[in-house]
Amino acid sequence: MAKDQNNKSVDQHQMQYTSGITRRDSLKLMMALAASTLLPAALAGCDSAPVSKTDAGTGAAKASTEHWPELKLAPVTATGYGKDPNLILPPESPWPLTLTQDQLSLVAVLSDILVPREGSVPSASEVHVPAVVDEWVSAPYERQQQDRLTILSALAWIDDEAQMRFGKTFVALDKTHKKAIMDDIAYDRAETPPQFKRIATAFSRFRALVLAAFFCTPEGIKDIGYIGNVPIGGDYPGPTKEAYEHLDKILADLGLTEYAYPIQA
Repeated sequence: MAKDQNNKSVDQHQMQYTSGITRRDSLKLMMALAASTLLPAALAGCDSAPVSKTDAGTGAAKASTEHWPELKLAPVTATGYGKDPNLILPPESPWPLTLTQDQLSLVAVLSDILVPREGSVPSASEVHVPAVVDEWVSAPYERQQQDRLTILSALAWIDDEAQMRFGKTFVALDKTHKKAIMDDIAYDRAETPPQFKRIATAFSRFRALVLAAFFCTPEGIKDIGYIGNVPIGGDYPGPTKEAYEHLDKILADLGLTEYAYPIQA
């Protein structure tokens, strides 16, 4: 859901998304995302597809017709950090952010559909996932630029579909109408109609990006119960007996029993 500058949930119809996060922090999260294993490899670039057809009587495109936005995106030409970044006087922002306000608001709404607030666990937009998505698609690196066309095309498709079905942008739709579109594109299953196959694939990439960004935040890490490295007082206990036995079995299966370590009493 969209947020005001104090990061409180507000009605999507009344206010546009404002991240409330500094470039320094959004870059940290983006770099953590880039280094993580949570996000799979990028999808292949988008191919051209037939544009939507319109109803002769109403002039409005039907939801069942195939359409795909043909975006002509200007290349991102920023140099980025490079292999030997300037650590003495680092640039305030290594590249300009490229998502428009409307795109950011759409990303916020979609992100909160994917990761809504649940009890004390914040929603995706509350932990600045849209700002991380903006950093990701604006970065000048090959992996991010492969995602740029996919993500921006998906955003354009979703707004186009909302206009075709309901005469409004996706952000302005009520929950029932949002759900109707999301149900059609959420997953690429065997029963997914052909006209939704392409957007389902692109939306899958968007979903992976949102989820990976969320679980790279401190709140997301806490939600999955990840503890990480913690200090241990006194002597290090080493692996458990069960861990040793498991390793011994694997080594035995490989014919490498001679390399097994004796279990300390």
